[in-house]
Amino acid sequence: MEALHILHLEDNATDSQLLQFKLSRHGITSDIQVATTKAEYQYWLTQNNVDIILSDSGVPDLSGTSAWAIARQEVPHTPFVFVSNHIDDDQALNLISQGVEDYIRKDQLWRLVALLQKLGAKQPAAAHGQPAIIPPGHHHAPTEPTQPTPLTENARNAPLEYLVQIIQELSLAHTLNDITAIVRRAARALTGADGATFVLREGDLCYYADEDAIQPLWKGQRFSKDICIGGWCMENKQHVVIEDVFEDVRIPYEAYRPTFIKSLVMVPIRTENPIGAIGTYWASNHHAQPEEIKLLQALADTTAVAMENVQVHVDLENRIRNRTNQLQTVNQELMSFSSNLSHDLRSPLTIIRGFSSLLMDQYGDQLDKFAYGSLAKIDQCAARMNALIDQVLGLYQFSQQDIQSQSVNLSELARNTLSSLEAINPERQIKWQVDDNMVAQGDPLLLGTVLENLLSNAWKFSSKCFESVISVGVATRQQDTITFFVRDNGAGFDMASADKLFQPFNRLHQTKDFTGNGVGLASVQRIIHRHGGQIWAKSVVGQGATFYVSLPVQAMAAKAPLQLV
Repeated sequence: MEALHILHLEDNATDSQLLQFKLSRHGITSDIQVATTKAEYQYWLTQNNVDIILSDSGVPDLSGTSAWAIARQEVPHTPFVFVSNHIDDDQALNLISQGVEDYIRKDQLWRLVALLQKLGAKQPAAAHGQPAIIPPGHHHAPTEPTQPTPLTENARNAPLEYLVQIIQELSLAHTLNDITAIVRRAARALTGADGATFVLREGDLCYYADEDAIQPLWKGQRFSKDICIGGWCMENKQHVVIEDVFEDVRIPYEAYRPTFIKSLVMVPIRTENPIGAIGTYWASNHHAQPEEIKLLQALADTTAVAMENVQVHVDLENRIRNRTNQLQTVNQELMSFSSNLSHDLRSPLTIIRGFSSLLMDQYGDQLDKFAYGSLAKIDQCAARMNALIDQVLGLYQFSQQDIQSQSVNLSELARNTLSSLEAINPERQIKWQVDDNMVAQGDPLLLGTVLENLLSNAWKFSSKCFESVISVGVATRQQDTITFFVRDNGAGFDMASADKLFQPFNRLHQTKDFTGNGVGLASVQRIIHRHGGQIWAKSVVGQGATFYVSLPVQAMAAKAPLQLV
């Protein structure tokens, strides 16, 4: 018997195999040439007498609409059908109005079978002597449906490849709606069914969450598990195969009578403690093959894993959301604290400094040495407290400030900082050296603050040396990062206390030896972490200290502000 000559423009091997499998299962005898490129399409278009052209939305070098334009020119009377999931309804209506035969979604291939029959598809001879060809516009009285053709070895491979594809899609699903949309389509495609439904267990009820069928079934409805075949499937933890729904006592006749369903297969989602079921239905009496049941159960087992993953994903999102809300609350409290710190503490300090200065200016000559010195010490302590407030506020701002990332010349920033320190302290005997071409990616103002703090510390802690030596250079260069160092020959520190180095208000030296508030290095660490970098130090008491800073050399993704907690 002569086969129907089909030219199929499709670059997805699994989709083309599923289409062939679907046609074969419904008795369509066909000779399908699959074109995956423009050249192959044009070649097959002119080689044989093509009865119908099927086209996806396109292949890499040829769009579906361009393929249609070529067909209209080369074979204007050959029907052209889009078989695709990537054309919206408006596009489909527009194409049909211009002459395209039809637009069929890949999960509705039963429509393609009907269309091929309507267009004169070659059918196997019917059991009761019906003609092998049904001319367009002619319909015969319904006959008893024939048994499905046994799967060939090639047809077995296509569902397995498709199942692998579905497993990959389910692994990426993040919501239950994503899962139901994938499963309802896959269940029909794997079994060639006329309908599929996704049932969820809700206590003693079966909830028909989703469906894909030639006619509406029970989507959105709930039934007692005692009168629902899905409930029986879940309660008994095994699949159900029913060839004639009206001869099985487990079927609620009144629920099925208005539907198209004649046969069904139902499998549990998870055999241990089932959480749902997947059902497939046929409009004619269907004898389910073992391969179909195995494929459907494999789909259900994969669905169970996907649903568990979604629950984990939801729980994780909830934890992240709760943590984010907590951090936002802490952040608001910190903002309130910084505002109070600025206002409530500065105000009395301003008064203390104002009155102490007034007393020294107007009554200084009447005060004895002790009284005058006490007022001066009050003023100095108030000034130190004011500076400490500034530094704490600065520490918070460094944790919140947006990073304006760009290429930053660290060598230039270091030289400018050291030159400024030298100008302020011209009496110091100091040697300094900075390597050339030290470039990193980051915020120039924030990285300038880093170098200012590190170099000011090096300047301060080497002040008791006869000749101070400060050097800034490259420790290592890698493709993505640069690590530079700031080294001095000053007082150094005990490495046993290194864990306290970057903690706010922790000082490793006595104030009488070296002034400071213990905030500078904490600010530096926060800035470096905001840039995705690291900072650490090595030192020997009396032999100086070396601070190492690792920074990215390429543009980085924006990081969320750190919280001062």
